[in-house]
Amino acid sequence: MHQDADLQGRLQSLDRLFRPRSIALVGASDRSIWSVSAFDNLKRAGFTGRVVPVNPKGGVIHGVEAATSIGAIGEPIDAALLMVPEAVMHDTLHDLKAAGVGGAVILSAGFAETGEEGVQRQAALSATAREAGIRILGPNCLGFANMADGAPIWTTPLRRPMPNPTLAVVSQSGALASQMEQFAYQQRIALTHMISTGNEADVTIADAIEYLAHRSEARAIALFLETVRNPAAFARAVEAANAAGKAVVVLKVGTSEAAAAAAQAHTGSLVGDDRVFDALCRRLGVVRVKSLEELVVTADIIGRIGKVERPGLAMMAMSGGLCEIAVDQAEVDDLPLPALAPETLAALREALPSYATPNNPLDTTGAAMTQPNLIAEAMRIVSNDPAIGLVSFVFDAPAKADARGFAARFIDAVGQGIAKAATPGLMFSHTFSPVSGEGRGMADAAGVAYSGGGLRHALTAISHLFRWSEAQPQALDLNRASGVRPQIGDGERGVLDYLASHGVPVIPGAVATSADEAVETARGFGGPAVLKIASPDIPHKTEVGGVALRLSGDEAVAQAYADIRARVEAAKPEARIDGVIVSPMRSGGVELFVGTLKDPQWGPAIAVGLGGVFVEALKDTSLRLLPITEADALEMMDELRGKALLDGFRGAAAVDRAAAARAIVAIGDAALALGSDLVSLEVNPLLADGERIEALDGLVIWEDNDEHA
Repeated sequence: MHQDADLQGRLQSLDRLFRPRSIALVGASDRSIWSVSAFDNLKRAGFTGRVVPVNPKGGVIHGVEAATSIGAIGEPIDAALLMVPEAVMHDTLHDLKAAGVGGAVILSAGFAETGEEGVQRQAALSATAREAGIRILGPNCLGFANMADGAPIWTTPLRRPMPNPTLAVVSQSGALASQMEQFAYQQRIALTHMISTGNEADVTIADAIEYLAHRSEARAIALFLETVRNPAAFARAVEAANAAGKAVVVLKVGTSEAAAAAAQAHTGSLVGDDRVFDALCRRLGVVRVKSLEELVVTADIIGRIGKVERPGLAMMAMSGGLCEIAVDQAEVDDLPLPALAPETLAALREALPSYATPNNPLDTTGAAMTQPNLIAEAMRIVSNDPAIGLVSFVFDAPAKADARGFAARFIDAVGQGIAKAATPGLMFSHTFSPVSGEGRGMADAAGVAYSGGGLRHALTAISHLFRWSEAQPQALDLNRASGVRPQIGDGERGVLDYLASHGVPVIPGAVATSADEAVETARGFGGPAVLKIASPDIPHKTEVGGVALRLSGDEAVAQAYADIRARVEAAKPEARIDGVIVSPMRSGGVELFVGTLKDPQWGPAIAVGLGGVFVEALKDTSLRLLPITEADALEMMDELRGKALLDGFRGAAAVDRAAAARAIVAIGDAALALGSDLVSLEVNPLLADGERIEALDGLVIWEDNDEHA
């Protein structure tokens, strides 16, 4: 109940800002392009509430009698656009409070974006707004446009709202939000909302997502993101969107700010901080894209199609060449174009001309030019194939209807096919093309979901749609690691013994403090031995001559013990020496790297890679946020570019992936149990030799950086 009350309170406070019935333009002037644009946008959107320009000089502004102050308006105002200098911002907020204003868009700059003094000014501004009970969007913000309710407070020119909106745009950059609005209009993609959050002194990107998740109009949210200021709120907002069945599609630039300690960990240098955000998107079910075009096209297609039942596309076109291009593009995007079932192929042979070749993608041939009904029948047939989750047809909606109505006939045929199909359907253009109002109207009238994104962007969007439909988002707990550092022995052997206590299979071994102890321990292994220096001050043993391999016989072991002690004491006289680790020699198999890191925003994560050149030179790793399941670990191994080495490459024994997955999960759980001071727990290598999985070496790095094990 308390959580429900908190949520309702947040939504209600934002509703007065984002759905105002009355608006004040504070600092209005006929000479200000911002003020003129904001007023014109309200007229163009058909805003039916009261708009009051406010200027201390009064007079007529934008053709309307201006008030000299907010208080002089004489009636409640829901939201205000503040176009006043930073120097008078606090006094203005106090005036808003006295007048009962619920929310404000702050266009003015001069705050956190200018440096430390600006940060302090912004903090004071936030405190004043909180005390006044006013929700603020910005500062340094172009505003928002609520197209669904015809209520924009936006300070650059907007186009008229389009009918049947489904897509919301949220951006930390106002300029890019404006570009996305223009691009969406070019493609005739109707927006429900556009929200620019600016410096986020109060309303954050997470607030905007959560608000839109609870509004019925938006069916997908396109998000441009520079940073996440409140990770817990961001995760909560995405989870709300997931619960409402709304996809969050994100274009994120830059990387998270890594803690200094994390940068010192080997794992952090291998994967990079941006990979952690990738792992977050996977965990939360967020679709991540790489360009503005991909962002808008993908969010539009997912929003209009919604979740599909199975990841299989049936594509049709009146061009065999385009079908061949589609096959290549689908391979790049990992997009399933399943082979059609025998009964589907038989039905297509009956429906299509004898010279047509039933396949997926399907060339309907030139016969469809004279018999558009073939399109509808082919779409109906392939949609019933058990492997197909979406059926599509490639055809360009025209800029203007042709005099004989040919284009309309084709689009109507596609609409009939979609209406009869057992799966959702989509029509998209051959190339990336602007969509005219008339072309969009023809598609809408035929009941056709149409994208002008072209083959490349449409197929990429469909691949995102399939992955989003299959995703099983998991709640994100940012307090997963305990706050207590447990006892763990110094050095490599101490780490391995700790891992063993958490169910990780580790190589046998013991620390010897004399040559005789080393010989006695080695005898128990019944084969060649390995000796390694045991020192908490020497994480990289080979660099100081602290390793000896393939030792057979008592004399070889005793001599190696003496040589290692001598070399290390000469190279590192100040190092603490606990003794020499004696273990059985292992050869063959595949070496895996398993390491954890702590992202300052998103918490602990785990990376898995193939050892040797793959992890060092190629950085061939897969990443997940902790904790993980065995299914996650299996997926991670399957994502490695060198995964063929796990499956018996060139006659080697195939790795028992299930056993390796259990070990990887146990390593992740062991890292979480080490507490919040842990920077990194690394096992390098985790040897996988058929069914035998063993951790051969371990390293721990703590946040205070005064302990290495």
